[in-house]
Amino acid sequence: MIRGGERDRFESLLGWSFCDEPLLAQALAHRSWCAEHPEAASNERLEFLGDAVLGIIVTDHVFRTYPLLQEGHLAKVRASVVNADVLAEMALKIELGPCLRLGKGEDASGGREKTSILSDALEAIIAAVYLDGGLEAARTVVMDLFGERIADAASGPGGDDYKTRLQELAAQRFEKLPRYQVSDEGPDHAKRFFATVLIGGAPRGTGEGGSKKQAEQAAARAAWRWLSLQGAESAEGESEVGAEGQPGEGPPSDGTRAGSVMGGTNAGAT
Repeated sequence: MIRGGERDRFESLLGWSFCDEPLLAQALAHRSWCAEHPEAASNERLEFLGDAVLGIIVTDHVFRTYPLLQEGHLAKVRASVVNADVLAEMALKIELGPCLRLGKGEDASGGREKTSILSDALEAIIAAVYLDGGLEAARTVVMDLFGERIADAASGPGGDDYKTRLQELAAQRFEKLPRYQVSDEGPDHAKRFFATVLIGGAPRGTGEGGSKKQAEQAAARAAWRWLSLQGAESAEGESEVGAEGQPGEGPPSDGTRAGSVMGGTNAGAT
């Protein structure tokens, strides 16, 4: 079972403390662990249930919250959240990886950071919350994790495509297009990518992910949020933007592992 400190942090970030110990143990058990421990049940059945629980919670929320959206747009909003990349990103955010029970080979090959393993495990955890605390408990956890992403996706064209949104905002604000610098580290089977987005030569956001696309989107998301905040402050007469419209120091990261904002022009690029 997971160590006490890791479990406490994971449950704190998740927003749910489990009463059913065997249920949590099963939700964390990858099939590679079960191959080495035949007495243990894998999380695959819970993953199946969790996929359905996640789907109905997100679908119900977008249906009730956005009465003017047509079926096609509703489906796109749901798909922007209920997909492996976003699930894996949220699993990293709540530090699920260190808690997983993996076989020795899978663990050695970087399984704790693999998108497929993390996304499946988070679905299993959602199912475990549903079984442990009921639908309302699962709804609270899901909305805490994904509510902001749902709102972003429902906000209009290109809702969850932050590269497109940032390009439009940068062109409008500075008449310059964003440029991305990407690096990677780790072995081929568990590579992590790190992106920095620059506007006018200055770094405005960083992000990381399991692919170049994920890292760039995370960096664009951080930069877009900061530039949007600058615009809102300017409209209220409280902006830190200079007389010539150049951004000043940006606010710190929003706390997600997927990206951070970078305000000053002296910030270093990845």
